[in-house]
Amino acid sequence: MNASNQHPDQASRARELHELLGTPTHEASINITRSRLGRLTRQGFLTQPERGHYQKRT
Repeated sequence: MNASNQHPDQASRARELHELLGTPTHEASINITRSRLGRLTRQGFLTQPERGHYQKRT
């Protein structure tokens, strides 16, 4: 969420947000990040303007 707060008008891919977190970039851990982003989207914190991109709800 912090990365989304810093750039609320910019949509980011899951891999980009994952790298900003400084976590290992193997595919399994990126899928965990995708899952978390999906959960935040369903809860209304993020929007998904296009497939694979996430953006802070304004």
